Amino acid sequence: MTSVRDDGGSRAGFLAGTRVVVAGLGVTGRAVVAAVTGRAASVVTVDAHADAADVSGPDAVDPDVLRKVLAAADLVVASPGWPPSAPLLVAAADAGVPVWSEVELAWRLRAGAPWLAVTGTNGKTTTVRMLASILEAAGLRTAAVGNVGTPVLEAAQDPTLDVLAVELSSFQLHFTHTMAVQAGAVLNVAPDHLDWHGGLDAYAAAKGRLYTGAEVACVYNVADPRTEDLVRAADVAEGALAVGFTLGAPGPGQVGVVEDVLVDRAFHAPQGSRERLRTAAELGTLADLAHLGPHGAPPHVVANALAAAALARAHGVDARAVRDGLRAFRPDAHRVATVRTLDDVTWIDDSKATNAHAAAASLASCAPGTVVWVAGGLAKGARFDDLVASRADRLRAAVVIGTDPAPFTDALDRHAPEVPVVVVDPGDTGTVMRRAVAAARDLARPGDTVLLAPAGASMDQFTSYADRGRAFARAVQDLP
Repeated sequence: MTSVRDDGGSRAGFLAGTRVVVAGLGVTGRAVVAAVTGRAASVVTVDAHADAADVSGPDAVDPDVLRKVLAAADLVVASPGWPPSAPLLVAAADAGVPVWSEVELAWRLRAGAPWLAVTGTNGKTTTVRMLASILEAAGLRTAAVGNVGTPVLEAAQDPTLDVLAVELSSFQLHFTHTMAVQAGAVLNVAPDHLDWHGGLDAYAAAKGRLYTGAEVACVYNVADPRTEDLVRAADVAEGALAVGFTLGAPGPGQVGVVEDVLVDRAFHAPQGSRERLRTAAELGTLADLAHLGPHGAPPHVVANALAAAALARAHGVDARAVRDGLRAFRPDAHRVATVRTLDDVTWIDDSKATNAHAAAASLASCAPGTVVWVAGGLAKGARFDDLVASRADRLRAAVVIGTDPAPFTDALDRHAPEVPVVVVDPGDTGTVMRRAVAAARDLARPGDTVLLAPAGASMDQFTSYADRGRAFARAVQDLP
């Protein structure tokens, strides 16, 4: 068996003579195949849904298949959909065959541009796109890549880029071993994907991997102590800073908000200077973010902006570029997007709020007693008691969709018994959103907000969260 060099070498020579197994042939897997073909001695693909695959997918348990694959393998590169419990990956670990993520391969093949990376349960995509907008405002050649869409592997090999804005999921980080970002941010940690990781501690540890080896800064959420704990536990480069972001007034070494001004007290002056304790740099104002919500940017979006600003400042971007980049930023669809105002009722699509943590942030941005909440979908084993208990004061009423409404209706019954609840019959999936919108209109009063923030995944009745959001928007636009 050829030994794959595990010393963090970052050029393609380490693949020479290596027999690579690529687990998964989605977007990530295809990028891996393209990158290693011609560099490695051989490439074997493993996928459940591709006719060209050599063997079956992540649930294959045939011992003969596993022996066949691993006998001809020096390295396995796993796509994010493959959990550590997949038999092939378990067998690889038992056989001493290294398992890498696409991100690990990208790090070793990188052309040289530093990485500014973001992870967290919620807010990753918005923060990475904000970061890219700031970097572009500074005149830098950059790309928002990773879990956001474009595989890291493709962008990492592009020698024309100055810096990468990288979104990383816990799946991608689990099998990432030698990456050392210039600066990284863990936005928050809330229960999610626990079935994949095996528990909250393992999930958090995967997120914390982002900080390992960080060269300039580890950015954490002051309001989420678990993220600061991950910084404290990380083995970082000498001199790397711990930089907190907060919606309150920042202390030394933090970024935050003073009245309506975004300020930096972490990168505004040289380390060790007296000026660091007495001064701050203005990065922008809340008015620069006013276009990011129906009533100005909601708190969680302001927090994302602060995290993006801290990462950009760690790269040396000046304060003016932070302001200009935030002004220029436009969010992706289905993220607190105003669809329409009709009869003094505002309809908002936040279909991307696919877990309780995201839905709680979305509800928190609305005034008490004014929300008709459209919720439901795949619960993925989650419970919603904490969500409903903490946000019951926001609710006028609730409309529950999904093939299994019980996790949502049970939480509403326990913690908001006075809130009217309409359960939409899941029988006709094609009309479910139209019926939900009609029910919400009957419940809403002038001055209210109808908020699609489902807190559940979409695949029980829709092809994706985007499909769900589009269905909501169509139904709202069709209201007479």
